[in-house]
Amino acid sequence: MQGTQENQANSGASTVWQIVGRLIASAVVLAITAFFTPGFSINSFWTLVIAAIVLTVIDYLVIKFTGLHASPFGKGFVGFALAAIVLYVTQFFVAGYSISWMAAIIGALIYGVVDYFIPGNQQM
Repeated sequence: MQGTQENQANSGASTVWQIVGRLIASAVVLAITAFFTPGFSINSFWTLVIAAIVLTVIDYLVIKFTGLHASPFGKGFVGFALAAIVLYVTQFFVAGYSISWMAAIIGALIYGVVDYFIPGNQQM
């Protein structure tokens, strides 16, 4: 019985580290995307952290309710459009994060390319 409890505890710790890893990877990808996308700005480190959290939560909710993953390469055009929308909508929840529609479209492309090469952004 004790082995089962240890496995559950290890599984819980593993899930926490997966979430932390996913947030760190998301923040790195978002920072690179903002740097290379004209019309996309993030004012501070904390804005970047909060935006990464908001993006992760919005992505999770979209997956939960629609089954679609907001990844430019994950679901073709639908994933690309969804990624652009998620990047754009995030500005309404995070102060210091601003992006235009055109920058969201370009940003979704850059985000997809960078996300493809950054490890640690696995599905939970």
